[in-house]
Parts: sequence; C-alpha cells; structure tokens
Amino acid sequence: MRKFGIAVLFLIFSTLFAGAQQRVLDKVVGVVGSSIILQSDIESLYAQYQLNGIQVTPTLKCNLLQQQITQKLLAQQAVIDSVTVKEEEVDNEVDRKMRYMEQRAGGRDKLEQFLGRSTIQYKDEIRADIRESLVASRMQQKITEKVNVTPQDVKKYFDAIPKDSIPTYNKEVEVGVIVLNPVLSKEEKEEYRRKAEDLRNRAKAGTDFGLLARSYSQDVQSALEGGDLGFFDRGQMVKEFTAMAFKLKAGEISPVFETDFGFHVLQVIERRGEQVHARHILIMPGVTEDALKRDKAKADSIYTLLTGNKKIDFSSAASFYSDDKETKFNGGMMINLENVQTRTTYIPTDKLDPQIASVVDTMKVGEISKPVLYTGQDGKKSYRVLYLKSVTDAHKANLAQDFPRLKEVANEDKINRTVSQWFEKKRKETFIRIDAEYQTCPALSSWVNANATAQAKP
Repeated sequence: MRKFGIAVLFLIFSTLFAGAQQRVLDKVVGVVGSSIILQSDIESLYAQYQLNGIQVTPTLKCNLLQQQITQKLLAQQAVIDSVTVKEEEVDNEVDRKMRYMEQRAGGRDKLEQFLGRSTIQYKDEIRADIRESLVASRMQQKITEKVNVTPQDVKKYFDAIPKDSIPTYNKEVEVGVIVLNPVLSKEEKEEYRRKAEDLRNRAKAGTDFGLLARSYSQDVQSALEGGDLGFFDRGQMVKEFTAMAFKLKAGEISPVFETDFGFHVLQVIERRGEQVHARHILIMPGVTEDALKRDKAKADSIYTLLTGNKKIDFSSAASFYSDDKETKFNGGMMINLENVQTRTTYIPTDKLDPQIASVVDTMKVGEISKPVLYTGQDGKKSYRVLYLKSVTDAHKANLAQDFPRLKEVANEDKINRTVSQWFEKKRKETFIRIDAEYQTCPALSSWVNANATAQAKP
C-alpha cells in the first residue's frame, strides 16, 4: 500500500510540477469574487489523490473545482468576519502534510527527487493554500456553531422518513472491560534499558542517528523516517517525552528515559518558538511469562471481588483497576469506535473485536466473564475481564430505542442544510466565472449563474 513504482510516482509528480512547456496548466478555470483558481491548482489536487492511493473518477476534477470554489467563498467571508488561524496551526498542518508525502514517496530524498526542489521550497509554495483551507474550515464551523436540534426536531425528522426507508439496526451490545497490562519488574526491564543505552552510546560516538533509528527503533512509523517526528508542540506528546524534548538544545542527544511506550533516546534537530523538531529511537519492553502469571493472578482476584464477595461493582472496579485510559473513567464501557463523537456505548456485534465477540457470545446480560487472555494487534498480551451490560436485537429504528443516534443524524442533516443555504445565498451575491471546459460538470451546474455564463461566452 505504501510502495509506488518509480514510473508511477514520476507520472504523478510530472503532472504536479511540470515546467514551462506545460503552461497550459496555469490557465484560469474559475473566478470567485476577487480570487482566481488555476488549472494547475486542480491538477495538483488531482495528483495528490493519486499519490494517496485514492481511486480517481472521471468527475473528480469537477468535484475538486467545486471544492475550490466553496473554499474561496468561505475564506473571503472569513476576512469580513475576522476569522483567522494561528501561524503555528498552519505550521503544524504543513509539517503533517509533508511527513505524509515523504512517507508515501519513500523518504525525503525521494520526495525531493520527484519534486525537483527541496521540501523547504515546496513547503513555502503550499503554505498559502493550506492557510486558506484552515481558515475556510474555521469559517464553516462558525456558520454552524449555533446549530442544535430539540427533541421536537428529532421527531419531525424521523416522522419525515418514508416508511420503507427507515433504517434497520443490527444486533448491538454494551460491553464493559477491565484491562490489566502485565507489569515488568525493574530487573525484567533492565535488558531493554541496556539496549537503548547501547544505541545512545553508538549515536554519541558518531554512528548516524537516523540509521540507528531505521535499524532498531520499534516506533515503526517514525523508524521509516530515521526516527523523525517532525515539529510538535507541548501538547502533542506524553509529558515525559515533552519535558525531555523541550529541555535539550538543537543537536543534543538525551539520556535514556522511559514513558508508557518504552525506553527512548531522543535528539533535537531544531527549536522554533514553542515547537521542537526531533527524532527518537524507541525500545519497547516485551512481556515475560512471569509478568503474565502475575497479571493473571491480579485478574483472578478482581473477578472474585466482582462475583464472589461482590464488594465492588464493575464501574468502580474499572475505575480503580483498569489500565485502559479510554474506558476506565467511563464505567469500563467500551465506545463504538465508528461513532466516537457521540461516545455511544452501543456496538454492533459485527464490529466487536473478534476476541471480545467470541466471549460475549457465550454470556448472558449482567454476567461477568472469567479473565480472558487477549493478544493485541502489536502482539502484546494482557488479561481482560468483560461485563455484558445489555443486548439489543436487530430492529427497525424507533424513537424510543434509538433517540441518541437519530438525534445525531438529525443534527447532521440540519448542519448540512444550514451550510447549503449559506452557499446558496453567497452564490447569488458573488460573481463566479467557470471556464467553458468545466461548465458541463453536473457538480458545477448550480454555480454557473446567468451573469457568469454570459461573460464566459466568446
């Protein structure tokens, strides 16, 4: 998925960054008030879709021009309403985009080879468009910030759904979990600390830090970039990592230090205000059999507390004992990850982790499972205690059972209608000219007003 052939990448970037012989790409394809949209803007976005591995369609360029028109309208209104973004927000988004492009291209050197310029130069070129995109997004948030729905709105929305279009919801469950991660003793951790210390000593002695990170770091994503994490601020990393990064000077290599992820060696590359550009090497301790045995014993004792003596309820036990920060302060209840914003605890059974689902399928409502050995995607093992709070059979949507999710859909519908109404008003007030090549696009038909059409004709 990450790998692209050289020929494919060359074609993509030659489309993006053609020379003077392809100046046809720079013709104006759209005018929105005082702003213009160039053909090269559309080609650049089109090529980025290809680079990201997204399937392109015959109408994609039409849709991209429509996106650019809406972005220009929002950005122009943002100037009027004094809606802005901070420069550090722009910096972060530029850096994020560059890291992703480097990852897709197979490294910074390869990306610069395809670009035909340095990444520093390219970052300067894309900065204005990224700022405009962020401002437009902030402006759209302002347009919809006061949108809310009442119970009456939800009922009205639901009653308007044709009877044969009312959605059917699959069987769902509410599942609580207490996660117990094995804890290594100081002696068990020591071999991993020594490995990190050895790598630090090699870096201090002159071995290339990036090469060591690529070869040994267990942070897989950053290891591909020589441990490079790009720029980050004080709120983006865990506190131990942040404290170390902001203490070092450019070029300095940190002592070995520990976070919840493992042992790190960190090197600061550059400081820029309240941001640091750094790279690191991560060594993650493995789980020993002795640690797993201790974990199992702890899980058994918690199970006994919950089912034998019943001296504590599941919610309190999760809060007190669970190592899962996502659920321990939520009564231990798992969240539907496909619907994170609403934080609903109702999870379709076909979306449950298979290891969890196989246990839950044997349980009755209100039952607590014996400790279950769980293996994560990273291969790490832990014990879990599960609680089946409720089961909802597959059914047609109704207000009594499904009000929270129907409220979410009704709210989204109201937001979309609010945005559409805003654009419809602006479309009539703003001069918009679309090049003849794009005037037949179905997605752009509503944007071609009579005045613009007349001026577009020869």
